[in-house]
Amino acid sequence: MLLEGKKILIMGIRNKWSIAYGIAESAYKNGAQLLFTYVGEDNKEKIEDLISEFKGSKAYVLNEASEDEVVKEVFEKIKSENGKIDGIVHAIAHANTEDLHNDFIFTSKEGYAHACDVSSYSFVLVARMAKELEMLNENASLVTLTYHGSTKVLEGYNVMGVAKAALEASVRYLADNLGKDGIRVNSISAGPIKTLSAKGIKDFGSILTVVEEKAPLHKNVTTTQVGNVATFLLSEMSDSITGQVIYADNGYCIMGV
Repeated sequence: MLLEGKKILIMGIRNKWSIAYGIAESAYKNGAQLLFTYVGEDNKEKIEDLISEFKGSKAYVLNEASEDEVVKEVFEKIKSENGKIDGIVHAIAHANTEDLHNDFIFTSKEGYAHACDVSSYSFVLVARMAKELEMLNENASLVTLTYHGSTKVLEGYNVMGVAKAALEASVRYLADNLGKDGIRVNSISAGPIKTLSAKGIKDFGSILTVVEEKAPLHKNVTTTQVGNVATFLLSEMSDSITGQVIYADNGYCIMGV
């Protein structure tokens, strides 16, 4: 098993249909001990029920992933209760609904800052806190989630595309900074998947149809497939890969039309 004896923190799990859950399933099947963060103290019972099949797992509430002191406090608690960890999966992103439904040109300053803070800066903060608190074992791996809308205009993705572009640039700079410590940093650009977050994108169903028609493998990607890519990036099998955007989209990104 690729992650036997590894402790992996998965940040941003919400439900069984989320990419984070698909990653958790794959990592657990490959021997990982799982830790989670989630939003909302009132979701505690739901999350604990959700992760109950992952024996030995623990969940911690983290309401403000882009606030330095909040992340520091939660990470200190995680380390004190579990010791050092071997990997972090960042599955955190958010943009205001109106900024996804209106034309991008109407994005407010507040909406722009919010999307970038939650979806991009939070990953930088997570990496910095993990390093400062000496939370990571040698050869640890950090993985975040991005999307094709970071490089191409996709109707309805709007300010989230900007935030994901910033996230991908952050991956490269973090890979350079943390490489001297033997820590790898990568991102997965998954194809469109019917998640709760995807419901906020206008006409999302039409995107699924186009990908199925145009992708070389003529199908949409699943959370299980993305989970397996994440497990690979978290494992020593990928120990020469860092600073990359790995596409898990059945080849759609290579197509010109």
